[in-house]
Amino acid sequence: MTETTAGTTAGTTAADLFARHRERLDAAVAACASREYFSAFDESPSPRVYGEGAAAAGKAAFEAWLGGAFPLETPGAEGRVATERSPYGFDLEVSYPRVADVDALLSAARAGMRQWRDAGPDGRTGVCLEIFSQLHARIFELAGAVQHTSGQAFVMAFQAGGAHALDRALEAIAYAWTEMTRVPGTAVWEKPGRGEPLRMEKTFTVVPRGVALVIGCHTFPTWNSWPGLFASLVTGNPVVVKPHPGAVLPLAITVQVCRDVLAAAGFDPDLVTLAAEDPADRLAAALAVRPEVRLVDFTGGNAFGDWLEANARQAVVFTEKAGVNTVVLDSTSDFAAMCQNLAFSFSLYSGQMCTAPQNVYVPAAGMATDEGVKTPDEVAAGIGAALDRLLGDDARAVELLGGVVDEGVLARLEKASSGHVLVASRTVAHPAYDDATVRTPTLVGLTADDSDVYESECFGPVAYLIETAGTDQSIDLFRDTVIAHGAMTASVYSTSTAVVEQMREAALDAGVALSENLLGGVFVNQSAAFSDFHGTGANPAATASYTDGAYVASRFRFVQSRRHV
Repeated sequence: MTETTAGTTAGTTAADLFARHRERLDAAVAACASREYFSAFDESPSPRVYGEGAAAAGKAAFEAWLGGAFPLETPGAEGRVATERSPYGFDLEVSYPRVADVDALLSAARAGMRQWRDAGPDGRTGVCLEIFSQLHARIFELAGAVQHTSGQAFVMAFQAGGAHALDRALEAIAYAWTEMTRVPGTAVWEKPGRGEPLRMEKTFTVVPRGVALVIGCHTFPTWNSWPGLFASLVTGNPVVVKPHPGAVLPLAITVQVCRDVLAAAGFDPDLVTLAAEDPADRLAAALAVRPEVRLVDFTGGNAFGDWLEANARQAVVFTEKAGVNTVVLDSTSDFAAMCQNLAFSFSLYSGQMCTAPQNVYVPAAGMATDEGVKTPDEVAAGIGAALDRLLGDDARAVELLGGVVDEGVLARLEKASSGHVLVASRTVAHPAYDDATVRTPTLVGLTADDSDVYESECFGPVAYLIETAGTDQSIDLFRDTVIAHGAMTASVYSTSTAVVEQMREAALDAGVALSENLLGGVFVNQSAAFSDFHGTGANPAATASYTDGAYVASRFRFVQSRRHV
């Protein structure tokens, strides 16, 4: 069903908004508890879902921003900055206010905290759910912004950057509302005694921690930022959104909607601000260690993630960093389907996903399949053939691969391609964008002795086929590597119940999610909101999970008052 919204009109209260969106909240809370399929926002960009003309209007809205000044106020800003270039080959030339005075920015962020706190869990939740409705109404515009900052293909940008990102944010809201309302607002405490019982009335208030800083990433600017943004906002914290310089527009649109809804509902719009920068400003580092900043959400590389964890000591820090995602090949009942599934997983968004598989362990003696024992070279050939079927036509390939997001990905691909290449990468010509940078995945052969190579993440369209002494060694290497270096995903292919159980135990030891014998339309690098936990916080790749109670509960505290009655 198409969602329609007229926007928040002045005078609409937070209570009105909560009532308007209560049905959606209740459905999300129920889905979090059941872990069954649920999606509040349709992932199909079809006109049958969103209406005739919606796609064209959204495209026009995105293009209208190009070459202009984005209309957004940021306290403490001086001058403007334009830093974005599309992986499809052109500069966006959108300019944003450039933060120059951090003191002014943080002071403005804190100014509306008391009123926002006093709105209570229901009031804040109503406002956030209204923001979702208005973001959803701009989903095609957001998809264009995500596509041309991250390099995702349009359908993926619409789904991951729009519908699925909204679902993940709604999931965070559902968990936060549940945690905030677990304790009643008031209670009468009565202790029996010999005479009159002792009676007290107690009040419990959800109190925010302080300013929250969300540090956006280049590849998934909305999907990775919205959960933290809204988990902090709904629990009462003002949020400073510091986008990656290469992917500002999706978060600028987000902040614009947040500010509009907050203002229309009677709250200070500076509860959500955009902190754009020149890359040389190192604004994230300056903000992260400020005493006013009590929450930090970061997605990105290990170096800065580790620095945040070590230096932002005054804040609770949620990080999602690099990991070494692993596939263990032991045996399979359908070799062709296995190869096809792996080929798709390697190709999706050119492997520029924190969940994309990288290390594929296979016994040097081969793996049993429905087509007989396959040697490592034959496994590589099977994956190569599947990649050819999937990506042989350039026009179809670009809709899966998208564009390469930056020069660092190309450099890693070039370095990996100097090794023992089993399946070579090739350049793909984009039919619509002549200057787009598009590459197919490469598969590189290694042995178990090459730990100096495969124990580090090689972000991008690179996978390693690693020969081992057998499945036992493969599982041991998987466990030890993830414990030491982290991972977001793991996968196993085996027809042996004992091997699958062995792999489950290793995944529990390593604290990583496991997929078993994926042969159909579900892939290891995809996760479903309300059902799949994204990350665990139980290995070095991430300190938190999308989404569990721990992700939201530490963003606020209960403070009580009590009196005799």
